[in-house]
Amino acid sequence: MKKIVKILWLMGVGALMMFASNSSALEVLRMSTTTSTENSGLLAVLNPVFETQHNVKLEVIAVGTGKALAMGAQGDVDVVFAHAPAAELNYVKSGDFIDRSAVMHNDFVIVGPTSDPANIAASKTIEEALRSIAEIEASFISRGDDSGTHKKEKLLWKKAGVAPSGDWYVDVGQGMGAVLNIANEKLAYALTDRGTQIAFADKISLKVLFEGDVNLFNPYHVMAVNPKKHPGSRYDLAIKYIQFVTSKRGQEIIADFRKGGQQLFYPDAE
Repeated sequence: MKKIVKILWLMGVGALMMFASNSSALEVLRMSTTTSTENSGLLAVLNPVFETQHNVKLEVIAVGTGKALAMGAQGDVDVVFAHAPAAELNYVKSGDFIDRSAVMHNDFVIVGPTSDPANIAASKTIEEALRSIAEIEASFISRGDDSGTHKKEKLLWKKAGVAPSGDWYVDVGQGMGAVLNIANEKLAYALTDRGTQIAFADKISLKVLFEGDVNLFNPYHVMAVNPKKHPGSRYDLAIKYIQFVTSKRGQEIIADFRKGGQQLFYPDAE
């Protein structure tokens, strides 16, 4: 009996040592990305495949795009996955990011209550839709967090010739999922990427009321933090991730990812 107990004890110790050895063998890749990317559910499907293939642990920090880009520029992460082209290119030009690659796209839409008080469903352009909302001061929830979606929203208001302000325009400073929940509670309008809208479609009563304008195109890119500026960054792992998400396998996972039978993102890697 004592011999059996000893054998079992030794087996247990061996298993723990093996687990510790395997755990310590995992390398860590730090990635900052947007809340809309995270909220869509895509990364929960995409990243585990990469982790298994390369024996890497991905630490994902989901924040507004502005903060995600800033974290990369500060060297706090190794790779950045974002959707704010103009801002991304500024960081590339300043030498903070390298190997910027197109990954996928979807588009932005305006959601709102089925009653559609501003009648934006009848609008022919996004500018017309936003002016209609502003004219009647219909409730509008803005992310207000310097995210890619917020940057796009500000650009669209500017194109519409409107400087939104007043009680009807609520700047919440939160992520996409939180904004949709708040807009749902207040029966308000909101700009959202289609991926998050589809992911939340069965959780909220808001409907897509305006879509299809060319100005609502929403491209996503991935970039490595420049190791020349931040020697501590794991460029070796970052480039592996970039190669993975732009590879045939990565692009297939993106194309096949669906919620409620609907495709959320469309591959863009050449």
